[in-house]
Amino acid sequence: MSEAADGLPYRMVRPYRLRFEESTANETIRSAVHLAWAADIAWQHSSALGFGRDWYSLRGLFWLVRAVRIDVLRPIETYATATVETYVRGYRRIAARRHCDIRNGGGDLMARLEIDWVMTNARGIPTRVPEEMLAFVTPEAPSFEMLRVSLPDAPADAAELRVRVARRDLDPLDHVNNSVYVDYLEEALAALGASADGETPGTNAGRLLTTTPRRYEVEFLSSAGGGDNLVGRTWPIDGSWAFRLSREDGTEVFRARASALG
Repeated sequence: MSEAADGLPYRMVRPYRLRFEESTANETIRSAVHLAWAADIAWQHSSALGFGRDWYSLRGLFWLVRAVRIDVLRPIETYATATVETYVRGYRRIAARRHCDIRNGGGDLMARLEIDWVMTNARGIPTRVPEEMLAFVTPEAPSFEMLRVSLPDAPADAAELRVRVARRDLDPLDHVNNSVYVDYLEEALAALGASADGETPGTNAGRLLTTTPRRYEVEFLSSAGGGDNLVGRTWPIDGSWAFRLSREDGTEVFRARASALG
């Protein structure tokens, strides 16, 4: 953990070990685990700064993940230990952006994430970040443009994936955990298998899951809970794959784009 001159930990670094159940059949990290680690260390960092869950509960405040960009650069192997570093890269009136680097034991960069968090009140409505929290942000943390995933309407021939939210998908707030949506995305890509353009990794849904480097851009629009029935639609778009997840009544929950890098 690196600290400022006044002793405040502006950055935090923690080790994580890739467990068997967090791995793919290829014995490498599931993409969703990167986000799970990043969210976990973010809460550890907040607590270290004096903003633990009790602090938020007393004020009726909570951080929600709004959007994430995940760059999977190299695969992490099962049982390997990685280090995750986090810091606040920018602030807005109601939001903060965290940057995370994930490295292997030799210091090689394996993945990086940009995560936009939105401050909400007890009713789930975005609200201003408390002034006292700004004291822990370095002067190098400027404002930023929020991440967005813009998608056109799904075409009629988009592949369809139906998901019923299981108990194991839920977090302590009884909502689908953010990282689980990335698993839903990959389930949709895996279900597609090889596309018509099977020679181009960036447009081949099956190959994309093991292609590195690759990028996932995701945006969370509303929450889903236990027993909800969700409908996902996937289609190729501009050399990448688009994914939209909605409730059966058409309410959009999650959207994403997945593509190869380089």
